[in-house]
Amino acid sequence: MTPVRAQRLTLVGSILGAAIVALDGTVLTVAQPSLQHDLDASLPAVQWTSTAYLVTVAALLVFAGRLGDRFGHRRVFAVGVLGFGASSAAIGLAPNIGWVIGLRVLQGVAGALLQPATLGLLRAVYPADRLGRPIALRTVAIGLSAAAGPVVGGALTAQLGWRSVFLLTVVPAAVAGVSALLVRLPQSAEDTATAPAAGARSGAPAAEVRPGTGLDLPGAALLGAALACLVFTLVGVPDRGPAPGTWLGLAASGALGAAFVRHERRTRHPLLPPTVLRAPTVAPALGVLLAASAALFGTLFLATYFLQDVLALDPLASAVRSLPLAAAMVVAAPSSAALARRHGPRRTVVAGMSSLTLGSLLVATFGPDTPVPVIGTAFLLLGAGFGSVMATATAAVVRAAPVRDAGVAGGLQQTAMNVGPALGVAVATTLTAGRPLTDALSPALVTLAAVAAAGALLATRLPADHPASRSPVPADGPLGREAP
Repeated sequence: MTPVRAQRLTLVGSILGAAIVALDGTVLTVAQPSLQHDLDASLPAVQWTSTAYLVTVAALLVFAGRLGDRFGHRRVFAVGVLGFGASSAAIGLAPNIGWVIGLRVLQGVAGALLQPATLGLLRAVYPADRLGRPIALRTVAIGLSAAAGPVVGGALTAQLGWRSVFLLTVVPAAVAGVSALLVRLPQSAEDTATAPAAGARSGAPAAEVRPGTGLDLPGAALLGAALACLVFTLVGVPDRGPAPGTWLGLAASGALGAAFVRHERRTRHPLLPPTVLRAPTVAPALGVLLAASAALFGTLFLATYFLQDVLALDPLASAVRSLPLAAAMVVAAPSSAALARRHGPRRTVVAGMSSLTLGSLLVATFGPDTPVPVIGTAFLLLGAGFGSVMATATAAVVRAAPVRDAGVAGGLQQTAMNVGPALGVAVATTLTAGRPLTDALSPALVTLAAVAAAGALLATRLPADHPASRSPVPADGPLGREAP
C-alpha cells in the first residue's frame, strides 16, 4: 500500500471515529426525556446515563493512549470503535435503566480506547509538519457531528423512539472497525516499541520493551481515580451547587493527583513519559485547550438558558439562533491550518482565543431587546475562535510528542477537552446560583471571558513559527514497513 493511500485511509478512519463519539454525545441529550418515560426511570438515574460515560472516559483516556503506544493504535482503534458500536446496539435493546447505565460504562471504556487512537494514527502516518490539515478536518467533523446531534436525535426520537438514537452509530462504527482490521495500513514508528527489529532496519534505535513494563498500572490507577473524582464532582455542580461535597470531591481529586505526581517521579516506567512532559509546547497547548473548552461550554450553557428562559424560544428556535457557531467552526478549523503555516501557531491561537473572549463578552451584553444579528455575531465569534484554537492547539500537542508517545499525547488532549466543558459549566452554575439570570448573566460571562483571556496569554508560549522549518521527520519516519 502506498504512503498516500495509507494516509487517506487513516484520515477517513480517524474522522469517522471522532465523529461517532461527538454525535453520540449530543444526540443523547434530547432523547433522555423519552428514555425516562419509556423505562419508568427516575431523573437521577437518567442523569447517570451521561455521568457514567463521562467519568469512565475521563478516567481512562491517558491509559488508553498508552495502550495504543504499546500495542499499536490501529489495533486499539479497532477494538474501541467495534466496542463502541456493540455497546450502542446493546443499549438500544436494554430492558431497563440499570442495563443502560451499565452499558454506558462499557461504552465509556470503548470511547476512551477510540479517542486517543484517532490522533495517534494521524501522528503515525503524517509527518509532523503536515499534521495541521488532517487534524483540522477531524475538528470539522467533530463540530458538524456535535451540531447535527440535537437535530438528528430529536427527529429520530420523535419518529422511532429513543432506542434509535443509540442504533444510529452502530453501522458507521462497524464499518470503521472492520476497515481498520482488514485494510493493510503501514506499520509506522508508533509500532516500533513492539517490533524492535523494524526499528533496527530503519536505522532508529529500537525501544526496549520487556513484559510487565511500559504501562505503569499503579500510575494509571492514580490518575484515573483523580480524573474520575474531578469529573464526577464537576458534573454534579449544576444540580448540587458548591455544596460541602463539592469541596470534598475537589480535595480528594487534588490528593490523588498529588499522589500520582509523586509516583511518576519515582517509577522507572512512568505513564506520562518525560519526552512528552518536557516538550515546551505541550503544557501551554493543553492549558489553552482547557481554557478554550471551559470558556466556550460555560458561555453556551448560559446563552442557552438565556435564549429559552429570557427570550422564551423553544429548543429548535434556540438551536437555529446558534447555527452561526457551527458554521464558523466548519470554516475556521481548516482555515487555521493555512494560517498556522503562514503566521505560526502562536499568532493563530492568540487570535482564536481573542475571538472567543470577545464572543463571551458580547453574550454578556445580551438582554430582552438584543437584536438577532448581535446574537448571531456572538455565536460567530465563539465558533470561529474555538474552531481555530482546537485545531491548532491539538496539532501542537500531537506533533510535539515523539511518534512512540503519540497515544499519550492524544490522551492528554482528549482529557483536556473532557474536563474543560465540565469545568466551564460548573463555573457558570456556581456564579449564577440563587440569582435571576438577567442579573447574574453579565458577571458570570465576564468571568468566563477572563478564562478565555488567560488562555490567550498561555498561547504566547506556543511556537512563533510553523514546525516545518525546525521539526524534521523522526528517524523512524512517518511511514515504516507494512504491517503484517
